[in-house]
Amino acid sequence: MTNRPFGLHRRHVAVGPDRLLALGDAVFSIAMTLLALDITVPDGLPEDDVAGAVADAVPTMGAYLLSFAVIGTLWLVQHGLFRLIATLDRWLLLLYFALLALVAALPFPTRLISEYGETTTATACYAAAIALAVALMCGMYVRLFVNPDSAVPTVSRTALKGEIRHGVLLVLVFASSIPVAFYSPDLAKYWWLLAIGTRLLYRKPADQEK
Repeated sequence: MTNRPFGLHRRHVAVGPDRLLALGDAVFSIAMTLLALDITVPDGLPEDDVAGAVADAVPTMGAYLLSFAVIGTLWLVQHGLFRLIATLDRWLLLLYFALLALVAALPFPTRLISEYGETTTATACYAAAIALAVALMCGMYVRLFVNPDSAVPTVSRTALKGEIRHGVLLVLVFASSIPVAFYSPDLAKYWWLLAIGTRLLYRKPADQEK
């Protein structure tokens, strides 16, 4: 990975992929930490009520684990993506800053789904946030595909196509769960499990293109 700078118009602002990735790591780590702050029980409970308070916190713990896994996966994907970037252009920078803004805000939809997970609004908001995050990451792969000068010379266009295809499938899974949430929020959550099989769906066509 090289560190050739990216400038914004005529201002003396420059940043390389390594420094931008370091900023991203900080944002991801803070977002993952903030998720745990919502896991609480009331103070001063009598001993007989502690078990009930812990049981009441189970939905919050579930939402925390789900979002921790999502953010962790996005963090891993971003590192794989940055290994493909030789130089940053304006589109890559804007897409990445939009992604970081969304990741930093993910504790909010996580809190929504932990407290109001049985509602359509909370489920749809969470699905929309994840779909948008994946779409932004996918957009960065698209940018590398249409602007090969920004990618390292060894990057395979077939590999980029595979990552784009996988990203589109993930976006479709979470985006299509939004109308499902209007029918049944619980069914929409099970719908998200389809994301597990998206990797298998895109591998075969990518292999056939080699």
